[in-house]
Amino acid sequence: MASRKAASPRIRQLKRSDLVAQEIKRLITEKNLTPGDRLPHESDLQAQFQVSKGTIREALKALEVQGLITISTGPTGGGTIAEVPLDRTLQFMQNYLFFQEVTIENIYTVRQMLEPELAAGAVPHLTDTDFDALERSIACCDPTQSHEDLVTQRREDVNFHDILAAANPNPFLRFSCELINEMIRQLIVFGNRTPQAEHRRFGEANAQIHRDIVKAARARDAEAVRALMAQHMRDAASSVKRMKGRIQGRLILDADTLRRPRGVAGAALRLGKRPADAEPKNGS
Repeated sequence: MASRKAASPRIRQLKRSDLVAQEIKRLITEKNLTPGDRLPHESDLQAQFQVSKGTIREALKALEVQGLITISTGPTGGGTIAEVPLDRTLQFMQNYLFFQEVTIENIYTVRQMLEPELAAGAVPHLTDTDFDALERSIACCDPTQSHEDLVTQRREDVNFHDILAAANPNPFLRFSCELINEMIRQLIVFGNRTPQAEHRRFGEANAQIHRDIVKAARARDAEAVRALMAQHMRDAASSVKRMKGRIQGRLILDADTLRRPRGVAGAALRLGKRPADAEPKNGS
């Protein structure tokens, strides 16, 4: 009986422009280029890789779509290295998860695993400037102190966690938590039927535990910060479930991924929504 070969997935053959894009990435690494540095001119890249002008331009366009470079036109134009924005990464992640049913419970399960370690790891690296930013964030999201609308207060809840993330030296953990924060900021909403008093209680509870976390962090007690953040994540997950939070659709539009200033000073509502009728975004 003739043996039958095991089925294997078809390997996609890369286009020439994709191969050139990979080589340009390798060039960026070898030359240790950083955001703001310029790539060699198109003609130089064309000569180096021995491909047509069209192939080089297609490769550069692919890298621009990925967010790795920006392209300018004209005699002095070409590619400039860029830092990939978190919003663009979120868009790619949304595309990947498009046909998968991701729930709020899924998101908060991961948060409960990561946020306590993120916060504890940030403790030794928090500066006076960081503590000032954390205190301002608490004041902005506390309903007893802030006159901001609920949407802005809930976004400021998430900004508190971004400040801690920025102080953590582990780039992969920082990225993972910032990505989750961005999903919460952009995708999770509460129904308009959620009582205002419930949002107020949620905000007050968030502000209080944020204060407790900052107090422990000022004492450089990483273990206390870890325990408080674990409690915070459990309580937040329960509150979101009780308030019937939901993910607003599978995808966000490219136009919605434009970089917006974070925090209360630059918080903006979605186009066409007023504070009174907007569905409040999720907080911590």
